[in-house]
Amino acid sequence: MVEDLKHEFTSLVSEYANSNDCYVYYEELARAYNGNNRHYHNLNHIAHMLNLLNDVEAYVFDLDVLKLTIWYHDVVYSSRKNDNEEKSAELAKNRLNSINFDGNRVKIIQNLIISTKKHEVILTENDDNAFLLDIDLSILGSDWETYLEYSKKIRKEYAIYPNFMYKKGRKKVLSHFLEREHLYFTNYFRNKLENQAQENLKKELNML
Repeated sequence: MVEDLKHEFTSLVSEYANSNDCYVYYEELARAYNGNNRHYHNLNHIAHMLNLLNDVEAYVFDLDVLKLTIWYHDVVYSSRKNDNEEKSAELAKNRLNSINFDGNRVKIIQNLIISTKKHEVILTENDDNAFLLDIDLSILGSDWETYLEYSKKIRKEYAIYPNFMYKKGRKKVLSHFLEREHLYFTNYFRNKLENQAQENLKKELNML
């Protein structure tokens, strides 16, 4: 998987940067996503998102922008901080501005990354923002065994917090999603995952 991801990233960025920058930026991403605290938000998560993006690329307005957004959206991640998305967006901006990548597209990538903070669509010119958020939360609509394993990995990422604190925060997150009219913004993912996701969230909530 790692070699496949490396090839995918370097092939993508090679259209805009020299080969040395491609490998340097990939290694930076790989180090970040392979961090000791990355039980869920790691390269497996990136690979899963990129695979789902391939399934819907016919509906995507700017495929390269979405791919780069996926690569950078969780590059800065700490359960102790509440500015991960802002820092990830800033790192993406710095790296992409240093290569031959259009400035307006860089700003779109920044906004797309920021949208994952509250999982709300903030760019409505096309459906790219909606697809990004749906792909990011696709794990919620997986079978129960996969979902349960995901929830355990999230708990490990928040291991510094005692149960009473974690459960309170987790209940708030789950309840927020369940209070929304729909978990998914696109018809594609709503039809495919919505019912299972609702069931999974309610089941975890009852376990907390």
